[in-house]
Amino acid sequence: MKRKLLTILTILGAATAQSQIHELGLTVGATNYIGDIGSTKYINPTDMGYGFQYRWNKSARHSWRLNYTHMPISANDADSDMPLRQARNLSTKNKLNEVMLGIEFNFFEFDLHNSWFALTPYVHTGVAGLSYTESYFNEYNRQIEKDNEFALAIPITLGVKALINKKLVISAEVGARYSFTDNLDGNNPRNPSTTITTFGNTNSKDWYVFSGINISYTFGKNPCYCAPR
Repeated sequence: MKRKLLTILTILGAATAQSQIHELGLTVGATNYIGDIGSTKYINPTDMGYGFQYRWNKSARHSWRLNYTHMPISANDADSDMPLRQARNLSTKNKLNEVMLGIEFNFFEFDLHNSWFALTPYVHTGVAGLSYTESYFNEYNRQIEKDNEFALAIPITLGVKALINKKLVISAEVGARYSFTDNLDGNNPRNPSTTITTFGNTNSKDWYVFSGINISYTFGKNPCYCAPR
């Protein structure tokens, strides 16, 4: 029994290690925010963002991912299809800096060692740390910035990626983030007062979306027991 178990573990380990390789790349794209100001469209890229991505491909089916992304966001009530928001006519902006650690699952085999070309859709999730600027609106409907704040967010990402010549991986994805803050837009400040008020739905958190393209360079050698390819 022990011998059979050892054999199974050895086979699984070899299959996993055979596809271990690293990727490091640059991401560019655009962001949009979903909250209490502006348009309510879920995917509506408006502001350019950029970042860096590292993938550690643990098998042909899954990878660990580490991302840093700089994401400006903005919104304007004039772009909304809701009459009440149009009449209010507020606008907001913020700058988000996000570090995200997660896991990515491939729908098809994506073995960087065995193919000169491969293609697969994928899904990704994890946890993100987010820095943003705390703000509020004064009695003149002007947005006032305060200190930097931090929050957590949960990403839900769908994408497709392709391997080109064993060296480059090109991926395109749309990732929605559910944040654990309701003040990316200044509608729900921490310390409201007679001149600093809250508005909108203060019982729901803000979302933000990043739609982007990543180009990664692959590196890392086959384990020594793999036959050269």
